[in-house]
Amino acid sequence: MIEVKVAGVVIDNTSNSPVMLLKETAGDKILPIYIGPAEAASIAYVLENVKAVRPLTVDLIKLIIEGTGSRVKRVIVTSIRNDTFYAEIILETDNRIVSIDARPSDSVALALRTNSPIYIAEDVMENCATTLTLDEDTKLKELRLHLRNINPEDFGNYKI
Repeated sequence: MIEVKVAGVVIDNTSNSPVMLLKETAGDKILPIYIGPAEAASIAYVLENVKAVRPLTVDLIKLIIEGTGSRVKRVIVTSIRNDTFYAEIILETDNRIVSIDARPSDSVALALRTNSPIYIAEDVMENCATTLTLDEDTKLKELRLHLRNINPEDFGNYKI
């Protein structure tokens, strides 16, 4: 498994879709994963330290996990099948380890809220990752600045 951090959420210019960028902590590889607008907003809120007036769904899940005495040990992007990424949320509850199937976007949003580590399976990283050049890294920083001023409703209404 390769540990990653969320490098940001950007909009793909060709499809106008949000893309979550997961960057390995000990290297230059980045795994881009297309996600829905609501999930992009949920992740961006944490990255930009924005507090929702009422709990979002992922905030509710965090409260339920904590309320039952469980904790998120880690999340893992485990595989890609038919162009769809799969992930697992690994919970520790009553001295048991429980693996929950989940979408990568929801898993990452939860990991950010619980300060849990995020991992990518080695074969997924090897087959799907890319690297950023310094120029692309600069563009990423500029896009992050731009995203700070975007209202989540600006993403539009998409069926997910």
